[in-house]
Amino acid sequence: MSDIQDKKSATQRVTLVGAVVNTLLAIAQLVGGFFTASQALIADGFHTLSDLVSDFVVLFASHHANKEADEEHPYGHGRIETVATVILGLILAGVAVGIFMRAWERLFADELLVAPHPWALAFAALAILAKEGLFHYTMRAAKRVKSKLLQANAWHHRSDVVSSAVVLLGIGGAQLGFPWLDGVAALVVAVMIMYMAGRMILDSTSELVDTGMEPEEAEVVRQFIDGLPGVVSVHMLRTRLMGGQIFADAHIQVQSHISVSEGHHVAESVMQQLKARFPEMNDVTMHIDPEDDELAKPSADLPLREDILATLRTDEGCAPLFEHIDNTILHYIDGSVEMDVYLQAAVDLALINNFREAALKQAYVRQVKVFLQL
Repeated sequence: MSDIQDKKSATQRVTLVGAVVNTLLAIAQLVGGFFTASQALIADGFHTLSDLVSDFVVLFASHHANKEADEEHPYGHGRIETVATVILGLILAGVAVGIFMRAWERLFADELLVAPHPWALAFAALAILAKEGLFHYTMRAAKRVKSKLLQANAWHHRSDVVSSAVVLLGIGGAQLGFPWLDGVAALVVAVMIMYMAGRMILDSTSELVDTGMEPEEAEVVRQFIDGLPGVVSVHMLRTRLMGGQIFADAHIQVQSHISVSEGHHVAESVMQQLKARFPEMNDVTMHIDPEDDELAKPSADLPLREDILATLRTDEGCAPLFEHIDNTILHYIDGSVEMDVYLQAAVDLALINNFREAALKQAYVRQVKVFLQL
């Protein structure tokens, strides 16, 4: 099974388990809250009910976000997971506002506050046990398949644990003669839900605007690349996050006079080792440089190979040697051109000197080396 399919299967399985548990728990809390007259328990029941909606959002996202890349989405569908997390946060924020307003009205209403029945404590304790179990179950799966969406849902379960603990304390305080504590517990639950929703929305929206890795984490990646064989240095490392995965690109400097194929091989080796060391890196692009292009003079405005050779062929000093040349390799280094000329057979030294002198008259040619192929 591929990593994508494994992630999708785990997400769906864990979310379905959560949906079943939340359904049963929400029914127990709402019915228990109604019969025990606990406003906090009812608020927590609606909180749990909202989890069902979030579970369906997660199921939808896992189905679509883990599809393979296609022509319309060459970088995959990971952003769907990010958007779904934002929607989940907005749902939670709406639930928090509703709970807060209802509890506020109840606390400051003219009606007499009544302490809930002691059985409400049992329902609150049941909620704590169920939600803590869901947190550990979901977080284990999230870490295994590296899913930020599942991690968000796991922390959602953990926030439910804390809110249910507050409900337990509120109901307990009401039993001790402070009936208003049940309403205060409902307010605290609402504020906690709003805080968690805000964190989810902020984290996911920052990912939507291509926020990269933390500077300390990116530096670890940079140092790892810098120490690999064939790499002279690394610069312009950029990363961005997408649905629990990392996309990275970097410029790596290699020896300036190696072949194109060797430079390509170095890049492939770097990408392979980088993915092995950092499994969350889904896509890596390496740009090969013969020099540090942040410091060296630019070569982009220099003439291309065809133009250079055409100019030299028309030069009286260079033309006689061309019929003996087997290959010419050009190196664009620090804003100038270095030429390696390979001859088919030995020729008069005067032809070579004339070629070198004429070529060096071109403002962009810095060095000419002539080799005889044996």
